[in-house]
Amino acid sequence: MESLLSFKMVEHMEYEHLITTVKKRREMLQVTQQTLAELAGVSARQLKQFESGKGNPTLKTLTKIGNALGMKLTFQVKPTDMSE
Repeated sequence: MESLLSFKMVEHMEYEHLITTVKKRREMLQVTQQTLAELAGVSARQLKQFESGKGNPTLKTLTKIGNALGMKLTFQVKPTDMSE
């Protein structure tokens, strides 16, 4: 149970980092949420929920947002040792 809890904490920290990175990039480019949503082809509501940490966007939506910001999203999948 402890390893599952640790995984969830790491997962949450990485998600928070993703949110912060996207938001900082948007602000650096001086783009509003509404404009970014239009450029990405997603709803402004989806983007606002994501940036507030309340949304659960799909990988497709995250990719659209990243592309609109000139960012490349990469994901890393590694096997874990389940015996811990």
